[in-house]
Amino acid sequence: MRFAVLGETAVRTEDGTLVRVPELKVRALLAALLVDAGRPVAAFRLVDDLWGDEPPGNPLRALQAKVSQLRRAFEEAEPGGRGLVVTQAPGYLLAAPEGALDAQEFTRLAARARETADPRDRAVLLGGALDLWRGPAFADFAEEPFARAAADRLEEERLTVREALAEARLDAGEHDLLTGELAELVALHPLRERLRAVQLRALYGAGRQSEALAGYEELRTLLADELGLDPSPELTALHAAMLRQDASLSAPMPMPIPIS
Repeated sequence: MRFAVLGETAVRTEDGTLVRVPELKVRALLAALLVDAGRPVAAFRLVDDLWGDEPPGNPLRALQAKVSQLRRAFEEAEPGGRGLVVTQAPGYLLAAPEGALDAQEFTRLAARARETADPRDRAVLLGGALDLWRGPAFADFAEEPFARAAADRLEEERLTVREALAEARLDAGEHDLLTGELAELVALHPLRERLRAVQLRALYGAGRQSEALAGYEELRTLLADELGLDPSPELTALHAAMLRQDASLSAPMPMPIPIS
């Protein structure tokens, strides 16, 4: 089976058939186990995840019933599926096979990209990682306490990969395309210096030097007003390079990114 958390929590069989997991509490159990896929989750914690401040009269028995329902759903979808939900002290674990969780595949592709020197190849890997996303992480349970930290971590990793993809495309010469595409992302995350640096380099390389300099001043003001900080040394150095029209900021010839 294959599991997905980069969007709504979902399970599919190896042939791609969506597995129907009935009842909200059973789906919440699945999500709670996927937060710690491959590691046992304490029974008392699962009870708290599913029922919070209003546990049932016999919480462990109620949890066992939800575990049985989840196992039954897996078994009906794929023979042997029930064995993926393992009883292991101090509770239960979801034994997702290696590479069966989309979040793990996302991390793997991002790690491969970091080790790839060619910007075109790096962009292909990063684009493939981002293509795994179908919506916000743990979209159906992102506001639940048990999923919130994991969802936030994945969203941060997603944004980091988007920044890395923008850098790879910049290195491949896509300055003009990036200036438009980055505007919305920068508006959503105006204080992220790495993201802003890519935008400034793209604007400068596209011949829009005055906009690049204005973008730096906007960020400097935001950092001072909202965080009481100055721009990082790296961003300050970029600003100085733009002021002296450093030749290293000139845009390279565009190199097409191959479509996978």
